[in-house]
Amino acid sequence: MTMMAGAFSGGADAQTTPNWDALVDRFFDAYFHFNPSAATSAGFHEYDDRLEDLSAASTRNYIAAMRGFEAGFAAFPGAKLTPVQSADRDLVLSTIRAGLLDVETIRDQERNPDEYTSIATNSVFVVMSRSFAPPEQRLRSVIARERQVPALLAAARANLKNPPRIFTEVALAQLPGIVSFFQKDVPLAFSAVKDKALLDDFHKSNAAVLNELTAYETFLKTQLLPKSNGDFRLGAENFRRKLLYEEMVDIPLDRLLEIGYADLRNNQRLLRETAARIDPKKPLQQILNEANNDHPAPDKLLDAFRATFSGLREFIEKHNIATIASPVLPTVEETPPFMRELTFASMDTPGPYEKVAKEAFFNVTLPEKSWPKHEVEEHMAQFNRGTITATAIHEAYPGHYVQFLQMQHAPSKVRRLLGANTNAEGWAHYCEQMMIDEGYGGGDPHVRLGQLQDALLRNSRYIVGIQMHTGKMTFRQGVDFFVNEGMQTRTNGERETKRGTSDPTYLYYTLGKLEILKLREDYRKQRGAAFTMREFHDTFLQQGFPPIKLVRRAMLGNDSPVL
Repeated sequence: MTMMAGAFSGGADAQTTPNWDALVDRFFDAYFHFNPSAATSAGFHEYDDRLEDLSAASTRNYIAAMRGFEAGFAAFPGAKLTPVQSADRDLVLSTIRAGLLDVETIRDQERNPDEYTSIATNSVFVVMSRSFAPPEQRLRSVIARERQVPALLAAARANLKNPPRIFTEVALAQLPGIVSFFQKDVPLAFSAVKDKALLDDFHKSNAAVLNELTAYETFLKTQLLPKSNGDFRLGAENFRRKLLYEEMVDIPLDRLLEIGYADLRNNQRLLRETAARIDPKKPLQQILNEANNDHPAPDKLLDAFRATFSGLREFIEKHNIATIASPVLPTVEETPPFMRELTFASMDTPGPYEKVAKEAFFNVTLPEKSWPKHEVEEHMAQFNRGTITATAIHEAYPGHYVQFLQMQHAPSKVRRLLGANTNAEGWAHYCEQMMIDEGYGGGDPHVRLGQLQDALLRNSRYIVGIQMHTGKMTFRQGVDFFVNEGMQTRTNGERETKRGTSDPTYLYYTLGKLEILKLREDYRKQRGAAFTMREFHDTFLQQGFPPIKLVRRAMLGNDSPVL
């Protein structure tokens, strides 16, 4: 389905008949038209039969529509806005400008072949993963989306120009998992469907997708890979603008590096001190190696995560850390195949407008059965006793899952649907440190060691992301930085550096944590004797997940510096 840009007017009546809610609704109608999988995730199911259209014509329509909304929101009379709406306008404008930067300047649609197959897979996954409708109805949506995959991959062939070699290599590495997903996972998800005619339609559409994926793999190997000579680096100016629009951070990159290195050195010092508490006679690397070897067997890993939940919840409640809005636990399961190449663990929560399917999934990436023993061991080192605790805090309690539970109470539609990684990932990373600072783990140095290992991982992302994308560090130097400065295994260093080529601003974990720590201290000073951790955390979470700049404005009543 193609919609002309004129169908989405953002500026025509912003001043003549100003109606904020109507403008917001029109914006999201347009936003979800161009991002139907995001609509499904958010809980708007009228888009479930549509797939993202990345053709040149659709991209032109997107640009025209977003330019119209940019003008409309910018022109909306400020006097008619409440403080929440005024902040929401800033958030919408930043979101629009971030999207336009990606499409018009960075042009990921011409650089990243994995974008297309990931969209196809995710669009089906978000329909099949939650029972928001009867399986027959959801299968019809899957069929409708699968029938549009050939056009999506045709757009890929037309759009892709000179991608970075590593982007094409990642796309090829992801494809076996994607093929397995359509071969096995999708049919299994709808095994309860008995309607023969519907199943026949599905088998045809699914077989066509598999054929398209095979052809796409051939295209990548034989045509695109030989001419994949592009540069993955954004450059300093694009990096600066991306950070400004996505995170509302305008700190100069040189200063950001100083901040990042200071936190890295502090965490390295704490790591050495913690290792000495474990055994002062052993070298640091021996302590880390022994800690990394203290992990469950791969087939017991999911159970190890499940076992953390009751203790974390009990501690949060007993120590008045934050309000947990629901007793329902997230479901721990293996990471979907199409996400395994670049992630160890993640939280997949239902959208804020999902009315039926309320399941939340805590995804954990298990080692592949085909991996050699040394690769399995290096992968499992990321799930040692201390890092399992830190990861469970980050993903579930009181990290992403608790934040999601509060999202239902965010003050506006904009706040429930749009946000920033420095908030969401910053909050989760902040929680890892905060919980242990507050006494979780009873002072066990192994728990603190795991938290610091994860902190050093995020410190390395912060520095490698800036340095690689501003041309001051090569890919190989990035890997070495993760190993030598971040104390990571080489296998993990390779994976993390690879992620950094296509996720350039993954500094948002550490950056967000530092912003929240500063906000907490500023809020403590303002509140004085009335300050409590629970009230601070609950007030923070009730804002939704906008950039910390907007949270500061709401909680402190000013626009003081975020760092």
